[in-house]
Amino acid sequence: MHNFRFNHTILIILLLAFFTISCGSDTSQSEANSGKADTSSTAQSPEKDRKIVLFFGDSMTAGYGVDQDQAFPALVQQRIDSLELNYKVINGGLSGETSASGLNRIDWFLEDKPSIFILELGGNDGLRGIKLTETKKNLQGIIDKVKTKYPSTKIILAGMQIPPNMGQEYTSEFRKIYPELANENDLVLIPFLLEGVGGNPDLNQADGIHPTVEGHQIVSNTVWKYLEPTL
Repeated sequence: MHNFRFNHTILIILLLAFFTISCGSDTSQSEANSGKADTSSTAQSPEKDRKIVLFFGDSMTAGYGVDQDQAFPALVQQRIDSLELNYKVINGGLSGETSASGLNRIDWFLEDKPSIFILELGGNDGLRGIKLTETKKNLQGIIDKVKTKYPSTKIILAGMQIPPNMGQEYTSEFRKIYPELANENDLVLIPFLLEGVGGNPDLNQADGIHPTVEGHQIVSNTVWKYLEPTL
């Protein structure tokens, strides 16, 4: 009898350990598969009731070189939460993203059904000297996909500028892509995402391209000027 109780106790302990490990593994796997940075606060309304603000972009949006909660999408979420607005920000930024790779990636992110979609892409195209017609076509393709799937989604286009490495004509024509797309699609346009930050060594990291923590704070203020009326 004593042996039976001892073995029975060990069996229960082993079963409890197995289920604890299994649940932990499932949770880790779920987080690893999500691939989307949710910058929202859990103190707000239930997730299913919150509208989505999706930032879709490259390393600028992803917050290259700074902590996730210091990137401008997270700072926008903090402001939304402080005002008790019923929105959840999703950071869909990916370092190195071009307009072409963004077009290939957008379908998966549209599963989140964004109420507001902020498009920040094209900078890497310009730095690589990609044909401007291709960049514009890809950005238009992303806009079309959002509009087709969710006609009521409000789209904000973040304008970008590049250094004159590719020549003055290329640089000038690149800058025109964003107001042209905004006019042709009736979008809200942020004329230059890095206004007050781009070209300032005190507000950029050593690469001269990506904002510092202070730079992201300024970018978040710039974005907020155009996002707040939309909210």
